[in-house]
Amino acid sequence: MAAADIPVWERKVRMFLGVFGLILSLYALHVELSREHDPEYRAMCDLGESVSCSKVFTSRWGRGFGLVQFFVAKDSPLNQPNSVLGLVFYTLQLGLGLSLSKKAALFLVLSSWVSVAGSLYLAFILAFVLGDFCMVCVSTYAVNFALLFTNMKRRSAIEGQKKKAG
Repeated sequence: MAAADIPVWERKVRMFLGVFGLILSLYALHVELSREHDPEYRAMCDLGESVSCSKVFTSRWGRGFGLVQFFVAKDSPLNQPNSVLGLVFYTLQLGLGLSLSKKAALFLVLSSWVSVAGSLYLAFILAFVLGDFCMVCVSTYAVNFALLFTNMKRRSAIEGQKKKAG
């Protein structure tokens, strides 16, 4: 399977999802940093008391999924905003999406499963702990599920090609 063999739909979908994920992550980071510097900052996604992305991003769960702080200091460089993790994830999805190797396909699928697990965890926190609705967060969850689907299709196609060639 050569790079030219990647279906056009997949290239377009992966590019859209990766770039959209990067934009969402950059915006989330911008909101969090702006709110840290100015507690009165109001983001475009802050539509009301229970529809507030800045409330979510600046909550304990907005950094290290709310879990890292149990292992390192709250202000440790290891306790990064979730949006920074998103930037790394979407960059890897775009970069590794250019490779048609079996290992890259496996990594794409496994990392997507981790992102979906994180999305489900954070969606639970959003709904049942914070009692909030965050449009940026929900959009990110949708991107993660769509990337999982795309990556599973890629892996199946590569596996199918390997079987035909072998």
